[in-house]
Amino acid sequence: QVQLVESGGGLVQPGGSLRLSCAASGSIFSTHVMGWYRQAPAKSRVLVAAITSDGVTDYIDSVKGRFTISRDSAKNTVYLQMNSLKPEDTAVYYCNADGRATMGPNADYWGQGTQVTVSS
Repeated sequence: QVQLVESGGGLVQPGGSLRLSCAASGSIFSTHVMGWYRQAPAKSRVLVAAITSDGVTDYIDSVKGRFTISRDSAKNTVYLQMNSLKPEDTAVYYCNADGRATMGPNADYWGQGTQVTVSS
Protein backbone atom coordinates (compact mmCIF):
# COMPACT_ATOMS: atom_id res chain seq x y z
CA GLN A 1 0.00 0.00 0.00
CA VAL A 2 1.40 3.35 -1.08
CA GLN A 3 0.58 6.50 0.85
CA LEU A 4 0.82 9.94 -0.68
CA VAL A 5 0.88 13.13 1.36
CA GLU A 6 0.52 16.48 -0.37
CA SER A 7 1.49 19.88 0.93
CA GLY A 8 2.07 23.40 -0.31
CA GLY A 9 -1.37 24.64 -1.25
CA GLY A 10 -2.77 27.98 -0.19
CA LEU A 11 -4.04 31.37 -1.25
CA VAL A 12 -2.04 33.34 -3.79
CA GLN A 13 -2.66 36.43 -5.88
CA PRO A 14 -2.91 36.21 -9.66
CA GLY A 15 0.57 36.09 -11.16
CA GLY A 16 2.01 34.48 -8.06
CA SER A 17 3.66 31.13 -7.54
CA LEU A 18 3.23 28.03 -5.42
CA ARG A 19 5.06 24.75 -5.17
CA LEU A 20 3.14 21.62 -4.31
CA SER A 21 4.88 18.59 -2.84
CA CYS A 22 3.79 14.96 -2.76
CA ALA A 23 5.72 12.64 -0.48
CA ALA A 24 5.36 8.93 -1.20
CA SER A 25 5.73 6.26 1.47
CA GLY A 26 8.31 4.33 -0.55
CA SER A 27 10.48 4.20 -3.65
CA ILE A 28 7.88 3.94 -6.37
CA PHE A 29 9.07 6.17 -9.20
CA SER A 30 10.54 3.27 -11.19
CA THR A 31 7.18 1.48 -11.30
CA HIS A 32 4.60 4.27 -11.17
CA VAL A 33 3.63 7.20 -13.32
CA MET A 34 3.28 10.18 -11.01
CA GLY A 35 0.65 12.76 -11.78
CA TRP A 36 -0.96 15.89 -10.48
CA TYR A 37 -4.69 16.25 -11.01
CA ARG A 38 -7.01 19.09 -10.12
CA GLN A 39 -10.71 19.38 -9.50
CA ALA A 40 -12.54 22.68 -9.51
CA PRO A 41 -16.00 23.05 -7.92
CA ALA A 42 -18.69 21.29 -9.96
CA LYS A 43 -16.12 20.04 -12.47
CA SER A 44 -14.47 16.70 -13.16
CA ARG A 45 -11.00 15.85 -11.97
CA VAL A 46 -8.45 16.39 -14.74
CA LEU A 47 -4.81 15.46 -15.20
CA VAL A 48 -2.64 18.56 -15.12
CA ALA A 49 0.87 17.13 -15.34
CA ALA A 50 2.57 13.75 -15.28
CA ILE A 51 6.05 12.28 -15.15
CA THR A 52 6.83 8.73 -16.20
CA SER A 53 9.33 6.31 -14.73
CA ASP A 54 11.71 7.40 -17.50
CA GLY A 55 11.33 11.04 -16.54
CA VAL A 56 9.19 12.03 -19.51
CA THR A 57 6.81 14.84 -18.64
CA ASP A 58 3.53 15.98 -20.10
CA TYR A 59 1.10 18.81 -19.39
CA ILE A 60 -2.32 19.99 -20.34
CA ASP A 61 -2.21 22.92 -22.75
CA SER A 62 -3.54 25.45 -20.26
CA VAL A 63 -0.52 25.08 -17.94
CA LYS A 64 2.29 24.57 -20.44
CA GLY A 65 5.04 27.08 -19.86
CA ARG A 66 3.72 27.91 -16.38
CA PHE A 67 3.80 24.61 -14.44
CA THR A 68 6.69 22.20 -14.02
CA ILE A 69 6.51 18.69 -12.61
CA SER A 70 9.66 17.19 -11.15
CA ARG A 71 10.74 14.55 -8.69
CA ASP A 72 13.45 13.83 -6.15
CA SER A 73 14.04 10.10 -5.93
CA ALA A 74 16.17 10.42 -2.81
CA LYS A 75 13.22 12.01 -1.02
CA ASN A 76 10.48 9.99 -2.74
CA THR A 77 8.84 13.31 -3.48
CA VAL A 78 7.16 14.76 -6.55
CA TYR A 79 6.74 18.49 -7.00
CA LEU A 80 4.52 20.78 -9.03
CA GLN A 81 5.97 24.24 -9.45
CA MET A 82 3.20 26.61 -10.47
CA ASN A 83 4.09 30.05 -11.80
CA SER A 84 2.01 32.87 -13.27
CA LEU A 85 -1.04 31.54 -11.52
CA LYS A 86 -4.47 32.51 -12.78
CA PRO A 87 -7.87 32.47 -11.07
CA GLU A 88 -8.86 29.55 -13.28
CA ASP A 89 -6.12 27.48 -11.66
CA THR A 90 -8.16 27.49 -8.47
CA ALA A 91 -8.94 23.89 -7.52
CA VAL A 92 -8.13 21.06 -5.18
CA TYR A 93 -4.93 19.47 -6.42
CA TYR A 94 -4.38 15.73 -5.99
CA CYS A 95 -1.26 13.65 -6.31
CA ASN A 96 -1.60 10.28 -8.02
CA ALA A 97 0.68 7.27 -8.35
CA ASP A 98 -0.40 4.95 -11.15
CA GLY A 99 1.38 1.62 -11.20
CA ARG A 100 -1.34 -0.42 -12.89
CA ALA A 101 0.79 -1.17 -15.97
CA THR A 102 3.53 -2.83 -13.94
CA MET A 103 2.02 -3.72 -10.55
CA GLY A 104 -1.54 -4.74 -11.35
CA PRO A 105 -5.00 -3.20 -11.36
CA ASN A 106 -5.01 -2.18 -7.71
CA ALA A 107 -1.82 -0.13 -7.91
CA ASP A 108 -3.51 3.25 -8.24
CA TYR A 109 -3.09 5.61 -5.29
CA TRP A 110 -4.28 9.09 -4.39
CA GLY A 111 -3.33 11.74 -1.91
CA GLN A 112 -5.83 13.61 0.20
CA GLY A 113 -5.71 16.77 -1.91
CA THR A 114 -4.54 20.30 -1.24
CA GLN A 115 -6.50 23.48 -1.97
CA VAL A 116 -5.05 26.10 -4.28
CA THR A 117 -6.91 29.40 -4.46
CA VAL A 118 -5.84 32.16 -6.84
CA SER A 119 -7.56 35.40 -5.98
CA SER A 120 -6.87 39.06 -5.36
